[in-house]
Amino acid sequence: MIELGSYIKLQRTKQEMTQGELAHGIVSLSYLSKIENLKTEASPEIIQALCTRLGIQIDNSLESTIQEKCKEWYGMLFEVNDKEEITSKFKEIQSLMDSNLTESLLLFEIHKIRYYLILGEFDKALNKINELNEISGTFDNLHLYYWYKFRGNYNSVIADYNPAMHMYRLAEDKLKRVEINEQEAADLRYAIAVTHSKLRNTLEAIDYAKKALDTFMKHYNFMRCAQCHNILGISYRRIRMYDKAIKNYNLSLHLGKLNNNKQLIQLTNQNLGHLYSKRGEAREAIKYFQEVLNDEEVHLVERVAAVSSLVREYYNVFNYEESKKAIKYGFELLDQFKNIQQYKIFDYVLHTYDYLLKEEFTKFENLVIKEFIPFLEKNKDFANVIVYAELLARHFEKQYKYKDATKYYKVANFAYEQIANI
Repeated sequence: MIELGSYIKLQRTKQEMTQGELAHGIVSLSYLSKIENLKTEASPEIIQALCTRLGIQIDNSLESTIQEKCKEWYGMLFEVNDKEEITSKFKEIQSLMDSNLTESLLLFEIHKIRYYLILGEFDKALNKINELNEISGTFDNLHLYYWYKFRGNYNSVIADYNPAMHMYRLAEDKLKRVEINEQEAADLRYAIAVTHSKLRNTLEAIDYAKKALDTFMKHYNFMRCAQCHNILGISYRRIRMYDKAIKNYNLSLHLGKLNNNKQLIQLTNQNLGHLYSKRGEAREAIKYFQEVLNDEEVHLVERVAAVSSLVREYYNVFNYEESKKAIKYGFELLDQFKNIQQYKIFDYVLHTYDYLLKEEFTKFENLVIKEFIPFLEKNKDFANVIVYAELLARHFEKQYKYKDATKYYKVANFAYEQIANI
């Protein structure tokens, strides 16, 4: 059943029309408010008049067509698809939504959150969340499932993982009350696995990744299988089960190559680089990071991440000339970002080693103490807190500043405890 008041309110706000402008000559302002907030049921004549002013038709004959087009578009958002194709389909459906009152409108509006996230338009995604929040009290269980899931996606994208997990849990609770296909449920479990991984809940990440993997394997969805293998690889690496980690990464690489997906291949190479770095095998780590960096088809952010890792590996094996070259190239890549704030960690990494190698020690100390470590602590990135607190402590030891060195070894130890407690 269509909650007509919610739809009218949604269309009115989308058209930036005030209640007074919509109500004028049709109903009183207070009566329109009651209609929009579902406190009264208006007559068909009043609904028709309001819809006419909004430029909306009430034409049930198009309902099945709209539903089919929406279903197709939702599927495009679930898989990795061409953004131009997704946008073209979006515009086609939007034109139908703008001129027809349909039961598909609310679900379409909720899916816009996911759409904007895919396009990287995070402000639009947040605006859509805020807009829909006003009518979220009218959502049924299916609406709520996607509402919670996509809000979780938004929180995850902005690296706010605890609220993301809360939203995913709410969505998971709705799984029992809605009819969705197995792969959609597996996609939620994969998102939960990723979030557990970000929160360093390693055993939970393994559990959810395996559940998602079982479903994706059953449906021969090899791309999603590869993504699950990556999460399993990261998780096994963290608990030092390196053979299992390498096995999962190799499976991910194989599936990525079968699908000729460069992004997935190089994401796996990046993870293999981290694994060998963790094992202290710098040459192997450098080989995998270099693979990512040399592939110009890979997204810019992956290449910046790879060059940041290379800077650190070269520095750790005292190959300062290569480290300097990597820093220079890293800054060139960073210059291509429109908004550096989202990738601030890479900027900090490059400047940290740049100051060290130039022996600009005051700048190095000020940056790491006053900006970088607080930034990492704020984002609960305790693994990197350990790396840069220890780097700072070793630097102070070389300067014979043992009190300062001890202080930052303590910071590193505290970060170790946080990871252990997570």
